[in-house]
Amino acid sequence: MLSRIAIISVVASALWSVIAVAQAPAGAPAGATGLCRDGTYWTNATKQGACSGHKGVQTWYGASGAGAPATASAAMTTPAPAAAPAAPAPAAAVAPRETSKPVTTQVAGGGPGLVWVNTASNVYHCPADPYYGKTKSGAYMSEADALAKGAHADHGKACK
Repeated sequence: MLSRIAIISVVASALWSVIAVAQAPAGAPAGATGLCRDGTYWTNATKQGACSGHKGVQTWYGASGAGAPATASAAMTTPAPAAAPAAPAPAAAVAPRETSKPVTTQVAGGGPGLVWVNTASNVYHCPADPYYGKTKSGAYMSEADALAKGAHADHGKACK
């Protein structure tokens, strides 16, 4: 049977792990657990493989799992924090880039043989791509022109 101190320690440790997790900014999609360096969001619960192909993790909002004890016996040896943690910085202080966030409507133009080049990230998107004509900044051009300007295909997949 666990003593009251052990139970309090378990509860305090669980609360500490919840409090220590950074909050996703207001503009993040529901369930976002991380922000990738290219401005896209990660929504899986684990950090394993997070933002692979998106230049890595810039900010992690999900639980780390390392701070939470696995069992009650492990919690008994983990002291509860003495003071409440400092308040996290406001979300506006860390303004994530939203260059890859699609807008609701496609920009006029485009057509056969043209790709959409996201001018902020220098990535081009093919007509079948969900970001085609929908990133915050960009321009339509031929794939050859995009390559000549140094742009690269989204996830390395050239248009067919």
